[in-house]
Amino acid sequence: MSPSNESLAIIDLGGQYCHMIARRLRDLGVRSDIREPETSAGDLASYAGIILSGGPRSVYEDDAPSVDEEILDLDVPVLGICYGHQLLAQIAGATVERRKGEYGPTTLTVLAEDALFRATPRQQTVWMSHSDVVTALPRGWEALAATSECTTAAIANLEARVFGVQFHPEVVHSEYGRAILRNFTESVCGVPVPESRESRVAALTRHVREVVGDRSVFFLVSGGVDSTVAFVLCSRAVGHDRVLGLYVDTGLMRKGETDELRQNLAAMGVADRVQVRDESARFLKALDGVIDPEEKRRIIGRLFVEVQSEALGELGIHEAKWVLGQGTIYPDTIESGGAQGRAALIKTHHNRCEEILQMLREGRVVEPIAELYKDEVREVGQELGLDARLTNRWPFPGPGLAIRCLGSGTEGPARPLAEPQLEGLEAVTLPLRSVGVQGDARTYREAAALRSPLDYERLRRISTSVCNEITTVNRVVAVVAGPDRPLEGLRVYRRGMTAERLETLREADFIVRRVLRETGLTDAVWQFPVVILPVGWDGGETIVLRPVCSEDGMTASVGELPEDVVRRMGEEILVLPSVELVVLDATSKPPGTIEWE
Repeated sequence: MSPSNESLAIIDLGGQYCHMIARRLRDLGVRSDIREPETSAGDLASYAGIILSGGPRSVYEDDAPSVDEEILDLDVPVLGICYGHQLLAQIAGATVERRKGEYGPTTLTVLAEDALFRATPRQQTVWMSHSDVVTALPRGWEALAATSECTTAAIANLEARVFGVQFHPEVVHSEYGRAILRNFTESVCGVPVPESRESRVAALTRHVREVVGDRSVFFLVSGGVDSTVAFVLCSRAVGHDRVLGLYVDTGLMRKGETDELRQNLAAMGVADRVQVRDESARFLKALDGVIDPEEKRRIIGRLFVEVQSEALGELGIHEAKWVLGQGTIYPDTIESGGAQGRAALIKTHHNRCEEILQMLREGRVVEPIAELYKDEVREVGQELGLDARLTNRWPFPGPGLAIRCLGSGTEGPARPLAEPQLEGLEAVTLPLRSVGVQGDARTYREAAALRSPLDYERLRRISTSVCNEITTVNRVVAVVAGPDRPLEGLRVYRRGMTAERLETLREADFIVRRVLRETGLTDAVWQFPVVILPVGWDGGETIVLRPVCSEDGMTASVGELPEDVVRRMGEEILVLPSVELVVLDATSKPPGTIEWE
């Protein structure tokens, strides 16, 4: 790796958003290299700047990741983000302590305009995900910005050109994050931002040809944006006749999904190169009674590999002459623990099960878009000339509705919740856990349910406060439709995934998509998971509406749809057999992931 004086080094300390920093620099047209924490200061001396990423650990832990402290003697600008910010401060002699967490949107007040915050407003929204804070600054350092909970939200030793920010400027939901990174790159590091960049498709095509060589590609396609773009990209790179696709109907798809896939394939002229295989009975049998979300993902990933191997055998395809093609994107990798295993495991994506990892180690997999984020994949699809109806589709998880059909191995009543943050509203906690992400680490916590008018600003305030201060909760939901019965009467029931529950979920999801189509609001949200919970008063079910707005899936805010549209969805879903309650998830990411699981 030969750095130039116009490239930056990013030290990967295990953060969920480490690669996102590189992506933001790439958006600016600035080159960067992701380096390991063990990289010596000497090996970093030729870079124009150094950025320390976030991470899931606490800097005061005995085995917490660190860096070569001599980087502060290089006369090279340094920026620490979240954990990296705390680590820089600790190295300089500051104190870092556990305090109340901040997760999601937070108002930042800039205390002193300097090179980092140049041309940004005094007050701005930033995205936080931390529970440790820098509480005392060493000599020579000063606070540049603060929040209501963190007086050291941005700090600097201006003379040494060393900066730290507690928030994440690399995520799209930090309002002026891109400007802050550009300021660091241009104003602090002196790296010019170019006017244009190379065609992404040209670069990806070269990569596919290098990996595949003279072999052919066997693709598992889902009909979604990622796998379809990757399939077409491989077809363009190595030739139509050297790419063969297999669509596995798992029985976990949305209503009409398979028919829509056939139509899309025909429109793209590749229908002759994709086979459809119904394996629904096999998948549902293997998942019967499984509650744990990680186990669901492992089972689904393993079954995909088994089906692929069987199909290869039936088609007479010799594995040595073929590679497996996948539409893996970068969030799949980082949420599965990261390429180097430094990031925290949030959820094991089906395309990162052990069988697939072994094939990757053997060089038998091509993943042309594995370094990209969802919005970048859409751009590639547009550059390939794919129909906007495909490239703009909502993301849909590879495991399908399996991870949106939550179960419980135990039963129990909802518990009354009367915290100041709930502003006097009727509220309970449900003894049912779902996956979240807080402080760059996985959480598996309960949800708080409340009755409230559909006031998005109020719900956002309550959700943020509750998840910051109640350590057993990582989501807040508000009642949309259902009987006017006390929430304390709700119970979680012992229930697994069944064909009947999946069908109820499928119909609820279809209602949501139909209502949005009829009201012209489909493009008003980035994604809209619909979830079923074994929660009710009389043994029924609860349906969760989860509209979100995002750019890349790494962070997300609640999609604020008109109240009459949300109420209409709720009332129509309430007609479905066994559904007793419909709620709206009012949680940002973090602290809640987009999918419930």
